Amino acid sequence: MSEQNLFKVTIDNITIDVPAGTTILQAARKIGGQVAPPAMCYYSKLQGSGGKCRTCLVEVSKGSEKDPRPMPKLVASCRTTVMDGMEVKNITSEKVIDARASIVEFLLINHPLDCPICDQAGECHLQDLSFDHGKSGTRFEFQKRTFKKHDLGQNIQLHMTRCILCYRCVFTADQLTQKRVHGILDRGDHAEIATHIEKSLDNEFIGNVIDVCPVGALTDKTFRFKNRVWFLKPMDAHRDCPTCSGRVTLWNRGDEVYRVTARKDEWGEIEDTPDGKPGWICNTCRFETKNAKDWVIEGPRAISRQSVISQGHYQGTVGMTKPNETFGAINEGRTPHLLMDIHDESEVNKHSGYTSKNNIENA
Repeated sequence: MSEQNLFKVTIDNITIDVPAGTTILQAARKIGGQVAPPAMCYYSKLQGSGGKCRTCLVEVSKGSEKDPRPMPKLVASCRTTVMDGMEVKNITSEKVIDARASIVEFLLINHPLDCPICDQAGECHLQDLSFDHGKSGTRFEFQKRTFKKHDLGQNIQLHMTRCILCYRCVFTADQLTQKRVHGILDRGDHAEIATHIEKSLDNEFIGNVIDVCPVGALTDKTFRFKNRVWFLKPMDAHRDCPTCSGRVTLWNRGDEVYRVTARKDEWGEIEDTPDGKPGWICNTCRFETKNAKDWVIEGPRAISRQSVISQGHYQGTVGMTKPNETFGAINEGRTPHLLMDIHDESEVNKHSGYTSKNNIENA
């Protein structure tokens, strides 16, 4: 068996050997840290993804040893393969930093600034991208485009106004399910993710579109408005599931499971199982087993210290013990008077006898 051909590539003055056919983004992720460009559309588990959001643009200052000429324009690192002797600039390039700031500004042109009420807040890739590479203002003076919310089945809601058209959910449905019923309709500024004649997404693995969405466009209806991720404690757990890997992250508050998601790695992608297969989970594990007794709890999920989820001395306080309620502690044990029940207003509680149409539309 012949040895694998290795190419030497230098990214931000750090040299690494990678196999032929490796993209610049994959090579940068092997180095890790800030050397790895951000990516909003690329997803290593999905074939055909990448090349749409342009947030991973880098400068190639040296093409290769045989042809040392620099590439004339910035290139998408997720779609550009390395050459032997290639030199790449990411955070060390002023061109890249300026271009990335412009791309963030472009992504935010139509994106609503509703982070305070968005369920993706605290784990949103667009929030992180804006904080790291965005500017404090925008030059866009026109009205943002808006869409009506759509229920894509019993457990998924589409908030198209927040979508950045990364196509991840389309690739997920196309490659994980037997029949894809949603995709991109229309073109240009009118382009949107939609289903034909309001078909529902009811495949057993369709819930994974929620995990791959980098923003709050696709949300779990069983979790909407119920809690904030920084108040919950993620725990690794597993169960014997005949349909999927059964390896998940439980988001608990005390012994109550608020939501179930697939395990994600440091790049926000689905974590592989021990046998090397993608760890997609089925709808049964995601939506129907929200009881701690249904799972074997392995322990606390390792969370980056920079994440808001890790607030409150995360590693020291995580567990199945419900934290003390602040209001009761300072108000002699009395409970607060509720002026509005957000579960009723958001239709999370299906058996609610009271709903307010105006508040539902503005939620």
